[in-house]
Amino acid sequence: MNRPHTQTEPPAQAPTQEHSPREYYERLAAEADAHMDRLEAKEPLKELTLGTLLKRRGVTRREFLKMVAVTTAALSLPSIFDLRVARAAELATRLPVIWQELQSCTGNSIALLRNANPGVDALLLDLISLEYSEVLMAPSGQAAEDVLEAAIERYDGQYIAVFEGSVPVADGGNYLTIGPAGHTGIEIVEHISRHAAAIVAAGTCAAYGGIPAARPNPTAALGIADFLNTRRINTPVVNLPACPVSSTNIVGTILEYAMFGRLPQLDAFGRPLWAYRDRIHDKCERRSHFDAGQFVEGWNDQEGLKRGLCLFKVGCKGPMAYNNCGVVRYNEGTSWPIMAGHGCIGCSEPGFWDTMTPFEEPLPGRVYPLPFGLDADADTIGAVALGAAAVGIAAHAGATVVKSALEQRQAKQEPPKKEQ
Repeated sequence: MNRPHTQTEPPAQAPTQEHSPREYYERLAAEADAHMDRLEAKEPLKELTLGTLLKRRGVTRREFLKMVAVTTAALSLPSIFDLRVARAAELATRLPVIWQELQSCTGNSIALLRNANPGVDALLLDLISLEYSEVLMAPSGQAAEDVLEAAIERYDGQYIAVFEGSVPVADGGNYLTIGPAGHTGIEIVEHISRHAAAIVAAGTCAAYGGIPAARPNPTAALGIADFLNTRRINTPVVNLPACPVSSTNIVGTILEYAMFGRLPQLDAFGRPLWAYRDRIHDKCERRSHFDAGQFVEGWNDQEGLKRGLCLFKVGCKGPMAYNNCGVVRYNEGTSWPIMAGHGCIGCSEPGFWDTMTPFEEPLPGRVYPLPFGLDADADTIGAVALGAAAVGIAAHAGATVVKSALEQRQAKQEPPKKEQ
């Protein structure tokens, strides 16, 4: 359940003892060049060019390449791909995109639109050929449906379908109907998916069902991949969970598709490895406080909050969640929840509304003897199953507090050593 129905593989064999990382990336670059040569042979879908857009935004080519270097790093690619990422952005005018809302709050659309300042995210939003988006387009009603049908027919098998929100299947799908003809979400997703080249499930609701799928799930809401499994539709899907997903992850996925003609390599839950490989805990600016046993004890702990201590005791689920939001952040890289003073709620994980609540309390669990010393960091227990991790992390948190207190007491009791 919640696993991708179509797993993608890297286009080149991963580095081995016979092939060095340099050889691997050189082959990968050659494959990217070959695909982009084919893409460049196609007619652009809009007259706007990258050069015109940069001039309109007041961005020099040098400034643009600096932005591209950041995006290349986010994709976990070496610097030899900088110019290739730039080329992929330029070729984005040849990528038709259909963005369909389902059981959603449109938060992922809004997060993408928050990139007002020049940056690769904002530039790509202008460059792609966004053929249909209920949030952004002027037509409504039958006129909007006509636009959608025309795009599906014109770009059959070529477009990227972005779904935002879950698919309710209870009562024949009648919990979600759209348009003057009252098409159900079931009908809409089936129709768009069968004719798409690739599918992006943007946000946790589209990826895993999200809040609509929380117990008792009265509408029988499903994520896109799970729904397509029930319909035997094999269009490749990439999940980009989070509430909302960062614009960097949406744009990076589209750029990778433009470079290679495929979706990224995925983890077991259908997420791009370059974005969801690391635990939030491991990239957190408060991690050192966790290892030192320094915690915010409650929401009335003003001193701990001011000092930026670890938020584990007030419910942070960072040790159990995987995402890059602490690196790329939100609102043009301004901040993210933990930086703003609230713990991670684990929103990028399947079933988070049921498994991560209550959000402002640590996950419950019995405390077992620690299988590691007090000096061990959280990585010792980070790779185990969620339930065991919750127990281990809670125990580790308590143990580090005890260790810290003992060290402080010992420091007070022992006189300073005299210099020899």
